[in-house]
Amino acid sequence: MRKMTSWKLKGSAALLSASLLAGSFILTGTPAEASSSTSTNAGQVSSIQKSSLTSPITVQEFSKLLNAVAKGNGLEFKGLDGTGTIKRKDAAAAIYEWIELPESTSEYTDLSEAESEIAGALLKAGIMNGYSSTVFAPNQPVTISDAHVLIDRIEAYLTPFDITEATIAEMQTAMEQGKVTSVTLVQLYLARIHRYDDQLHAILTVNDKAVEAARKLDEERRTTGPRGPLHGIPIIVKDNYDTADMPTTAGCVCLKDSIPDNDSEQVARLKAAGAIIIAKANLDEFAFNITTSSSLGGQTLNPYNLGHYPGGSSGGTGAAIAANFAAAGLGTDTGGSIRIPSSLNSLVGIRPTIGLSSRDGIIPLALTQDVGGPMARTVADAAAVLEATAGYDAKDLVTTQSVGRVPDSYLSYLDKEGLQGARIGVVTQLLSGTKAEQNEVNDITLQAVKDMEKLGATAVHIEIPNYEAIMKFPSLSGWEFKFQLNDYLESLGEDAPYHSLEEIIASGEYLESHKSSMEARQARETLDDNEYRRIVLDRTKLTQESLLKVMAEHNLDALVYPASAEPAGKLGEGQNSGVNNRLSPFSGFPAITVPAGFTDGGLPVGVEFLGKAFDEGTLIKLAYSYEQGTLHRKSPALTP
Repeated sequence: MRKMTSWKLKGSAALLSASLLAGSFILTGTPAEASSSTSTNAGQVSSIQKSSLTSPITVQEFSKLLNAVAKGNGLEFKGLDGTGTIKRKDAAAAIYEWIELPESTSEYTDLSEAESEIAGALLKAGIMNGYSSTVFAPNQPVTISDAHVLIDRIEAYLTPFDITEATIAEMQTAMEQGKVTSVTLVQLYLARIHRYDDQLHAILTVNDKAVEAARKLDEERRTTGPRGPLHGIPIIVKDNYDTADMPTTAGCVCLKDSIPDNDSEQVARLKAAGAIIIAKANLDEFAFNITTSSSLGGQTLNPYNLGHYPGGSSGGTGAAIAANFAAAGLGTDTGGSIRIPSSLNSLVGIRPTIGLSSRDGIIPLALTQDVGGPMARTVADAAAVLEATAGYDAKDLVTTQSVGRVPDSYLSYLDKEGLQGARIGVVTQLLSGTKAEQNEVNDITLQAVKDMEKLGATAVHIEIPNYEAIMKFPSLSGWEFKFQLNDYLESLGEDAPYHSLEEIIASGEYLESHKSSMEARQARETLDDNEYRRIVLDRTKLTQESLLKVMAEHNLDALVYPASAEPAGKLGEGQNSGVNNRLSPFSGFPAITVPAGFTDGGLPVGVEFLGKAFDEGTLIKLAYSYEQGTLHRKSPALTP
């Protein structure tokens, strides 16, 4: 039962539905209420407009403000009794009783037990805070400027929570305010998957234990508090990441019943951070190509136009996150498989430095080039996932290179002014092409460069030294796949459905269009080969030296170019990404793709920033500044 204070409403307010209470607002500002604000509702009250903003507000003037909020939101409010100015504790009680906030507690030492519960509820809701963590100042009068701030915050609180395009930070705020739970988030996303995935074919497996996991995390939040930014957040992972509670198939019928004993390292880290793996996404079978077709999941479609490819090989993750099936996802990138589908689905994708994040438990394509990384709708969400998954892992010794090179927080690089004073190298060799689709992508990229300059950057048009020689090198997936896949199958032990690539080929249980590629890889007899060694050593050395040389000569913070040479291709006509995706895997350097706009036909286009080894923080800063300065991301009309 609520413990009432001296001020009471003239009758009960209308009950607010759960959906109306479900909104989000981030509490900001000083411990005391801000000294200035411009509330639309407050501006409607002429008597208040004539008063000084620092003057105390009367009970009746405050009542008029609350009534204006109520009318604007279709609610009932019958006013407050009393005369004179209103005190902070009485304003708190009026708001608390009107919108029926969930009970909470506070550590204010200058309040009674009942008053402390009310003040705690308003603090948690992001509506009203104290002068400090222990002082509420209950008898201080509410000023007009305080009232304006309170009204704005109430408006924000009453804004219905919408899962579509919600950010991780917004979800955390809504859960902290008690408006939604992790169970609610999971159920909302599962409903979207059920409603829309028959069109997209993006999901292979839904986690039937996701609601149970969410319920446990909700209880943990209540008892000990959240673990961090990902607590209770639903995530989708590409189905080449091992999951001990769901099959891991690489999209192949041959592995449809393969359930590994352990989670992959990145999945384990996500779970440790409190994330929920809600589903596993389709991919181009064994991550071979960039169209996302598999024998197990069929052809994934682009949510912006069902007649086009979603990119690949992480196209299932790309389509799913673009369509708001989860807060964020994980993809893998050997040649361009995070960045291409991110570009083609208006997403942010991060290909980390080789050695930043573990590849343990990821079905390999070519470990010389393989990485796993985040795909999300915003730079901030991608940074949160990267922060949870980066770091040393004894099971993947390449991560020894990350020791001492991982910042305390990638979220600290989210700077809207991040492009101020930055020097960006525009790679002119990757702005070539004569096709109409290429010209449109190039025009969008050049406009992005102009926008970066408006945001404070200096753009320098450059050419990569030894560009032609670098681009002549092949990917190493044709060399390494057989041997590394066989090692992975061996790691499954007795439960492995097949024990070698040769056995899989003999089974016929795979995508027919992949047959020639699989047979060519099976024909490789050894990696003890001079040509292979030359590629591994010379390609990496030449690419790294060439990139570092041009960056040093022009004092560049990053390079920029189209993430894909062309937008999403039409089904049946193939997907062309050009050679734009090669600089990052050939060098091992990190890259981040950010939405840059749409073609005249409504297909997304992304630009890619590339930086120096383990300089993900700088790339996040630049990408965030560009994203916030342009806001190109739009959700697909097909999945409202």
